[in-house]
Amino acid sequence: MLKLGVMASGGGSNFQAILDRISSGDLDACCKFLIVNNGGCGAVERARKANVPVFHISGKTHPNVAEYEAALCKVIEDAQIDLLILAGYMKALPLSVLKLLPSRILNIHPSLLPKFGGKGFWGIHVHEAVLLAHEKESGPTVHLVSKEIDGGRILAQRKVPVYSDDTPEVLAARVLEQEHDIYWRTIQEYGSSL
Repeated sequence: MLKLGVMASGGGSNFQAILDRISSGDLDACCKFLIVNNGGCGAVERARKANVPVFHISGKTHPNVAEYEAALCKVIEDAQIDLLILAGYMKALPLSVLKLLPSRILNIHPSLLPKFGGKGFWGIHVHEAVLLAHEKESGPTVHLVSKEIDGGRILAQRKVPVYSDDTPEVLAARVLEQEHDIYWRTIQEYGSSL
């Protein structure tokens, strides 16, 4: 059984999709913790309902950078996880965390990387850029986290069509539906190869 830690900043729909697959037995894993940098985000309530321990670690809780990094590393080390899963975590990870889990931190991004990735490409901005570029397809990418934002090795992608009458919100919903399916499958597959 894979031991997962999750980090999130927002509503937590990808986190919920992973919890649902664990609950159904499709994903042979357990979730040891949720770390959030926003104590009021929707992912917190999802974790509480699933009895997953929640840790709010941010610049607000730890204004000192060294203490902030130490707090993150302590939660991760204490849980002895196999994989750290970023599920809409909107902050770059410090180098200390990357060094703690080399090739064991996964992220999901709502475009077909390397297109529309990196600084400034998050949330609805990604889908706006895809439509502005008149792309014919988009879709989620699961990748390993590296020092370069959205630059780690690609583990899986799934293409979805882009229609001429799409709005960023409509495209986002289509991509998100695929995120919820591809992420848990990639976690299971990659985790099994460790």
